[in-house]
Amino acid sequence: MLEVQKIELAYDRPVLKEISLTIAPGVILGIVGKSGAGKTSLLKIMSGLLEPSSGTVELDGLKVRGPHIKLVPGHPDIQLVNQDFHLDTYHTVEENIREQILYLPLKERDSLVEELLELMELAELRKQKATTLSGGEQQRLALARALACEPRYLLLDEPFVHLDGRLRSKLINYLLELRRIRNTGIVLVSHDGSEMLSLTDAILSMKNGVVTRKGKAFDFYYRPRTIEEAKLFGSVNSVNLSGKRTLFRPDEYEIREAPDHDVLTLQWMRSLFTGPIHENYFETACREKIVLYSFKPLNDVRYIAVKKKK
Repeated sequence: MLEVQKIELAYDRPVLKEISLTIAPGVILGIVGKSGAGKTSLLKIMSGLLEPSSGTVELDGLKVRGPHIKLVPGHPDIQLVNQDFHLDTYHTVEENIREQILYLPLKERDSLVEELLELMELAELRKQKATTLSGGEQQRLALARALACEPRYLLLDEPFVHLDGRLRSKLINYLLELRRIRNTGIVLVSHDGSEMLSLTDAILSMKNGVVTRKGKAFDFYYRPRTIEEAKLFGSVNSVNLSGKRTLFRPDEYEIREAPDHDVLTLQWMRSLFTGPIHENYFETACREKIVLYSFKPLNDVRYIAVKKKK
């Protein structure tokens, strides 16, 4: 069990304020918030790379020692991958992974290296020095190094930022298998909550160093408390309906044939084909812009009712 207890961090201003959370083995937790919310600082403290101003981090009841106490900061059972990457830049891609698992027998070591090179699509770059890689390739190598250590807890800071959709899907499925097979606890941090919807067991939202909400992905997406929170997880519509401000997602609607007191009157503007769906843009009678998702263009739609997911 990884426990964060009343963590605070301050420099010339407060960065984190009384953050407490618990991550059980096999749980995937998402932490979402805008830049400056304190997400990266929290991960560094959890991994033992940054000393908090107050509070403690414990793994199975034992304190995770920070750099003020430990000469070489970090914890062997907690691996952090952030935007610093921490690669051995003048070693090759293959050497960067292999040096993380020198304790394994040679056959197992070779097998794991090949598995990770294939997973991160780095096999063709295996003899290339890390310093010559692009930013995206360096991020993939940093992920491979962390996975090679087989940590009990894996902390990932913006892990999908340099990955295309296909590789992102591949990594998500690998993380789910890692959780299933090894019971690895995983913490994902992002400013884009939509990346977490299919992957997490629970999500925390942060703002100005404070946890503002904890809940399930469904609730964050379909039951946002504010429009600011809603925008962290994707497109959202905000309209004046029956004298009240209403938030709804682009798939939370029902087509109507005639106007009514709870019906929005729309003027179609355009439809964009995005592959699996069309994005249909409208203007309401109050000149509010909204978007609706559908499997075909909605250019003939004039009225809709908001139909919230349950």
